[in-house]
Amino acid sequence: MKLSKVITALSLVTLTALGSSLASAGDKIRIATEGAYAPFNMTNEQGEAVGFDVDIAKALCAEMKADCEIVTQDWDGIIPGLMGRKYDAIVASMSITEERLRVVDFTEPYYSNVLAFVGPEGKALDTSKEGLKGLTVGAQRATVAGQYLEDNLADVVNVKLYDTQDNAYLDLSAGRLDALLSDKFPAYDWLQSADGKGFEFKGEDIDIDDKIAIAVRKGDPLKDKFSAAIKAIVDNGTYAEINAKYFPFSIY
Repeated sequence: MKLSKVITALSLVTLTALGSSLASAGDKIRIATEGAYAPFNMTNEQGEAVGFDVDIAKALCAEMKADCEIVTQDWDGIIPGLMGRKYDAIVASMSITEERLRVVDFTEPYYSNVLAFVGPEGKALDTSKEGLKGLTVGAQRATVAGQYLEDNLADVVNVKLYDTQDNAYLDLSAGRLDALLSDKFPAYDWLQSADGKGFEFKGEDIDIDDKIAIAVRKGDPLKDKFSAAIKAIVDNGTYAEINAKYFPFSIY
């Protein structure tokens, strides 16, 4: 779902040549999430990481009978942190991209994503390229949504990128944006909140075949262990129970 500073990570990739982590079930596995991407990952009042990603990570660890620790990491540094061996895996709504695949391995996807525009309720918004011409459209920086704006609409709209999704919502609420482009599921969660009152989805979803998976270092056997655990929790109903806590529809 999100992009990251892979160029920085590429400069660190040689660290993997110094020795593979080879973390395995039964070992201590450190898992990173962002903690600023509700409802997938956020921090509660006690400073603990919570959300869909965190629940999935805990369920996978239980399935693998692994001793796991979940830590938070700012998004821009999340792949460099993995390459620098601060943790062993990233469960943070990360999209599988060709750029990232040059640096990390991904498990099987644990959900799929589409993009959607959000704007003021009751205000007409033509989300075609011609219809958006001259408008100010925001997205979180280093995300698939932000990249889509830059790649496809920067020649006709004023693109504004934000360090966090919350800051993008704030500018939309304040009227500094005509529209926001976001992953649909976190935007859906925001629209159900008091802060999202008065806003709605606009136009058609943008399906970019976005698959969300767990990132590990190249060659780490955790890739296959996590993939097997994902299949297991889908098959035994655990995934559906977690899904239902956050969405009234399946995101798998």
